[in-house]
Formats: sequence, C-alpha cells, structure tokens
Amino acid sequence: MDLLRFATAGSVDDGKSTLIGRLLYDSKSIFTDQLEAVEATSRSRGDEYTNLALLTDGLRAEREQGITIDVAYRYFATPRRKFIIADTPGHIQYTRNMVTGASTANLALILVDARKGMVEQSRRHAFLCSLLRVPHMVLCVNKMDLVDYAQEVFESIADEFSCFAMKLEAPDLAVIPISALHGDNIVTRSANMPWYDGPSLLHHLEHVHIASDRNLVDVRFPVQFVIRPQSTSVTDYRGYAGQVASGVMKPGDEVMVLPSGFTTRIAGIDTADGPVDEAYPPMSVTVRLEDELDVSRGDLICRPHNQPTVAQDVEAMLCWMDESRPMTVGGKYAIKHTTRAARAVVRQLHYRLDVNSLHRDESADSLRLNEIGRVRLRTTVPLLADEYRRNRTTGGFIVIDETTNRTVGAGMIVEAA
Repeated sequence: MDLLRFATAGSVDDGKSTLIGRLLYDSKSIFTDQLEAVEATSRSRGDEYTNLALLTDGLRAEREQGITIDVAYRYFATPRRKFIIADTPGHIQYTRNMVTGASTANLALILVDARKGMVEQSRRHAFLCSLLRVPHMVLCVNKMDLVDYAQEVFESIADEFSCFAMKLEAPDLAVIPISALHGDNIVTRSANMPWYDGPSLLHHLEHVHIASDRNLVDVRFPVQFVIRPQSTSVTDYRGYAGQVASGVMKPGDEVMVLPSGFTTRIAGIDTADGPVDEAYPPMSVTVRLEDELDVSRGDLICRPHNQPTVAQDVEAMLCWMDESRPMTVGGKYAIKHTTRAARAVVRQLHYRLDVNSLHRDESADSLRLNEIGRVRLRTTVPLLADEYRRNRTTGGFIVIDETTNRTVGAGMIVEAA
C-alpha cells in the first residue's frame, strides 16, 4: 500500500480537529480506551456530545481554549492506503506551525465554515499550500448542518474559492460539502445532501492519484552519513547513507558526486533488509560506489548530465517565523539545505507579499512574523539546489538564528545562479 500525507488548513474554529476525529472514529481507527478517555473528558467539560476534536487537541492550553496550537500527527490505514494526518492550527499566530505541517504533505484539506464563507485565513492557508507546492487540494465546506444543507450556500462558497484558486498554482482541486460533527460525507455519502453526486471525503483520499507526484527523473541523493564499519570482519566497506530525494538509482548507473564533479558508477545499494536492485524516493539507503572518492556529508550524488545548480546566490520566497526579531536586509543567518549547512546574508528584499490580495509591496524593508517575501541570499558555500517547483527537497531550506539556534524562516528556491 502507498502512503498519503495530508494536512488540514483553514481558519480558527472551522472544525479541523473535529474532522480528523470524525475521520478516525468513523473509519474505526481509534482504540476503545482512547474513545473512553475522550468521552470522559467531554462529560467533565459539560459537552452534550462526544467531542472528537479532543483526539488531536492534546495540549492543556488547546483543550482550555478550544483551538489547535501545535501540529498533531495521527496515523491510520484502510485496506487501500495508509495515511499520515497533520492537524495544523488555524490561528494567524500559529501560521508557522501550519507551514511546518503542510511542507511534506501530498494533499491539503482546506476547511471553510459554511456560515462564514471564505475569510482571510482561508485565503492565507490556500496560498501557503500553493506556495509549498502541495500537489492536491480539497476544499471541505464544513458545518453544512448549520445552514440546513443548502445547496446554494455550498455552490456560492465553491465558486468563490475556485475563483481565488485560479490565481494560485493548484493543479488538482476537489470540493466536498461535509458536516464533521455529524459525519455527513466523511466516510460514507450523506442522505442529507442528495444534490451532491461526488465521493465522500475518505473515498477521495483513498483514490486520489499520487504516484506521479514524485520526481523520478532527476536523480538527487544528498549524502547524510559515511558508513565505515570498524569491525575486523568487514575490512573493505564504504557506503554513503541518506534518503533518495528524487529519481531512480540502480547498480551500474553512472553518477557524479558534487561539488567535486568526479564521476563513477554505483557498485551496490543496501538497505536495512539487504541489497536492492533500485532505490527511489523516499527510500533511505546506503549507496556504494565503484571508485574510492572523497565523499562526505553535504555532498550530493546525481547524474553526470542532469545536475542541480551549484550556486551561492539564491532567489527565494521566504516565510518568516520568528516573533521576536524581523528579517532585515543585511541580516546574517545559518542555512540548512538538504544535508548541507552554510551561512548566508540577506542581500535584497524584492517585495513583501499580501497573501489576501496577492499585492507585492516593493517598499518593504523587513519581514515580520508570518510574513512572506521574495529575497536574495548570498551563501558562504555553494548550495546544490533545484527550483522548488521541480524538487521540494533540493529546492527548500530553513533559516536558523545563529545566536539562539532557533528556526526563524523557511525558504523555497525560485532561482539559483
């Protein structure tokens, strides 16, 4: 079975945690003791129903305020597919947490309250999912029970969102009317909305095509660790461990090691279960090469005629995540790109982007918490990079404050030179 990673997105109190709880409950993916604990907590809070949002909102502050603060990951499976859910917060203060959860997702569930329609945070999260190149997007018009399951309300919201999505890069968009509280169109089709002839949410999640989302053309293997066993029984083993970012590698293939530029061939590919005939994303493997080359952490294995750009000047869209200090032109930071570390200086801020109107403010001189802008960076060592639209692994990086060692930004490479 293949694995689908999906993240929830949307404004505060649109029902993201309740949706995930309902999905887990109706698909029989929670244990009896978990359900009993949620029922007991619901009674102690005075709720008249079992509050399924408590399955994901585990922090005390989350339960007291009734909002999601941190990203909660849940796992479940059906006979057709395995799933990893990232329940992300909707509050604008925690937009950075939403970016974290959506950065590795194959699909984004964007919830909209049927009573309120599209709000600022709905547009913000839709834009961020587009910026993060999430390949599939599902708009869930939630709380349809509170508008008497009215078709015209659903179609109005669907049309408004579709018009906004046309300005974004959303290659695959589906729209589903649901009621997370009552389970309408979550696992099975709802009799309350006979005018809707599409699939239920779970059916769509099980059948959405994700096999072609992976880049199997550009071989990119960032080296994470060099394996040299010290055992006397293994005297001649040198392997390079890491996770395949893209492409397919096989023993006998001609490859190049960057940044040195030396070429060789793959002698073998090993896993924890033994040798394999090929490696593809997101497999974690150890690659053995035929020649003795100087290869270390931060280097990258690729094809000789299909290489990433080796560059120290990078144009990127940057999402700022630090609430204490803004990003300013001339600021110096540490960069973590694949397995390579570098230091960088912000050379230029081209513009700050208004995620609601998509207006570019070219007079901006800084980026504050949750703001997004296009920047030009100069790094101390070359990055082995692709455009983010082509490869999310070799096209993404994080920015670290060297003083506090905190992650203060996430970047998506637009151009490297």
